[in-house]
Amino acid sequence: MAKIPEAAEKIREHYGPHPNYTPPGGWQNEARTRADKLVKTHCCFCGQQCGIQLKVRENHVIGFEPWEEFPFNRGKLCPKGVKRYLQSDHPDRLLDPLMRTEEGFVKASWEDALSFTARRLKEIQERYGKDAVAVYGGASLTTEKAYLMGKFARVALGTRHIDYNGRLCMVSAGTAYKLAFDVDRSPIPWSEIPKADVLLVVGANVGECAPITTDYIWRCRDRGGKLIVADPRMTPIARNADLFLPVRPGTDLALLNGLLHVLLRDGLQNDAFIEQHTTGFEAVRDSVAGYDPRSVAEKTGVPPEAIEKAARWFAQADRAIALHARGIEHQSKGVENVSAVINLALATGHLGREGCGTAMITGQGNGQGGREHGQKCDQLPGQRSLLDPAAREHVARVWGITPEELPQPGYSAQEIMNAIHEGEIKALFSICFNPAVSLPNAEFTREALEKLEFFAVTDFFLSETARYADVVLAGSLQEEEEGVTCNTEGRVIHIQQATEAPGNARRDSDIVCDLARRLGKGRFFPYTNPREIFEELRVASRGGHADYYGITYEKLDQQMGVFWPCPSLDHPGTPDLLKDGVSFYPDGKCRFQVAAWRESGDPVSEEFPLYLTTGRVVSQYLSGTQTRRIGGLVDIYPEPRVEIHPRLAEQHGIVDKDWVTIVSRRAEMTLRASVVKTIRPDTVFIPYHWPDKQSANLLTHRTLDPRSKIPEFKVSACRIRKSAEAGK
Repeated sequence: MAKIPEAAEKIREHYGPHPNYTPPGGWQNEARTRADKLVKTHCCFCGQQCGIQLKVRENHVIGFEPWEEFPFNRGKLCPKGVKRYLQSDHPDRLLDPLMRTEEGFVKASWEDALSFTARRLKEIQERYGKDAVAVYGGASLTTEKAYLMGKFARVALGTRHIDYNGRLCMVSAGTAYKLAFDVDRSPIPWSEIPKADVLLVVGANVGECAPITTDYIWRCRDRGGKLIVADPRMTPIARNADLFLPVRPGTDLALLNGLLHVLLRDGLQNDAFIEQHTTGFEAVRDSVAGYDPRSVAEKTGVPPEAIEKAARWFAQADRAIALHARGIEHQSKGVENVSAVINLALATGHLGREGCGTAMITGQGNGQGGREHGQKCDQLPGQRSLLDPAAREHVARVWGITPEELPQPGYSAQEIMNAIHEGEIKALFSICFNPAVSLPNAEFTREALEKLEFFAVTDFFLSETARYADVVLAGSLQEEEEGVTCNTEGRVIHIQQATEAPGNARRDSDIVCDLARRLGKGRFFPYTNPREIFEELRVASRGGHADYYGITYEKLDQQMGVFWPCPSLDHPGTPDLLKDGVSFYPDGKCRFQVAAWRESGDPVSEEFPLYLTTGRVVSQYLSGTQTRRIGGLVDIYPEPRVEIHPRLAEQHGIVDKDWVTIVSRRAEMTLRASVVKTIRPDTVFIPYHWPDKQSANLLTHRTLDPRSKIPEFKVSACRIRKSAEAGK
């Protein structure tokens, strides 16, 4: 049958209201808001994973209290953290499995839903082969569930195609760090940031995407540190910078190579550090010879004198740190961009010392832990390579299979969607991933989802993607299942279970294990709770770079988190990953990487003369499945706007709040204008948290970084025109 997506309102007609839902204002009675218990746990949103205490009464999360003792955020929370508890009793919460019929979705029993899912997966694999089924995981899952998804795909299904929505976040940074240091993690804890004399923040809207990190930056400023920010938009953090570099979208690599050119030209490199701790310097030195400030200024739009000043400040500082995020990573040369940041730190010796280093600001809730233990298409637990014979031997032994039974690496997230579109992949099992909103070129994604012969989704809300499913399995919120995550600085933390899943919803891990049993692989999935999964994960990760063997739930509670690697129970953890500049390579040396320039996959032209860039706003999270349902957050930013500079707006006769149509090579959409002075005149910005006709990813393109396979969300070509009204 045709897979016509169903609106949430229609689903609610079938489903009925949440039986435990209390309407706004209904919790105001003091007797009802008095908590039975406070549960020390963590925010379910971004990679900072701030500590929070959830107030629980009668199996409901009814509020929160600050957790001031937790060292990362000391009780501070952003708007999303303050409001996150409001999703727990939302009327859209899935309480039973749903199955598609000719009349639409209807409630089903778990027996019917899981048996049908297992049968269809088996039928498709028997007809087309094991790899005709793919699996999508999620970077907001606990690490136990991420581990479980990797094992489920490779053991229960035997498919090589598993990837996750973290592919849209951190993989360019992770790839570059592996190339430079042979390990994928920020080398420093956030406590080092206030100790720096100079901070370089490039491609990171810290104030909106990682708000608590601003506190660390302000503490650096309070002790006299200087702040350099490079971004096409004057974001909140940039408005407080000592030096702002308004880089043209997609030209960050030229800017970073230009900074390296200047410091080498002026002899500001740390020759002793380079000689003792690095390899590959000569090739990188030669590669940046042509990046003189004037040439770089023409390409990037950053004045040459600002390039000179930034290079000198960073190089001449006793202690400097470079922070980066999606702005430079969501590009088809994202790996090169991050390598260029690392090259600056290596050339100046700003690594392995107090107040020095580079750091990736993780975007998704468990973006770090979610890619360490097996749901990434090329990786096994412990951050091991799926191509490494020793790694395959170790993990196969833990799982009770032979190395030959482990599939080879499969497709990345966007490549899976491409293969569905081409008819190579026939079925998809997805958990907590909303590609209909998150992947580029949204119309292409919609067409692919409609082509699937079978599609099963596990989630706690009916996402835009789940509307295309044949079966929707009602899963769990973060607070309904114990586990661990790993935050942006590499600190493994304990997610405490605060409540049970409501209605007939089930824990995600129970759903996956039950499905594995129905696929005839139950002996490999004997777990009855997340702790049992974690105990196996500890052993599977042992000896890998991301070694969790010495971590226990009790140790996490005692130490308020443990930095990996932690190879033994008496090991304290490793906050400073590259102490004294020693890398994870056998020779201990860090690797310079040549970062060669290439153009965007969607270049500007006479027909499409403007740059479109996308990103977050402070009140929303990723595809918005959760945050768009929380009234207090929607009120802050109720719908997407297109940011336009006054000069560009004047050229088109546009004033603030006018309707504007944005046209790319793939599609067009119409939004209200937000005319602001905080963006380049050749650039427009749209936040990406909304679906359907408001989805920024209608306009973006599917060009991938060839190594990290991350889509180029941050650089698309477009044009604009004034429109009479929405949709015109």
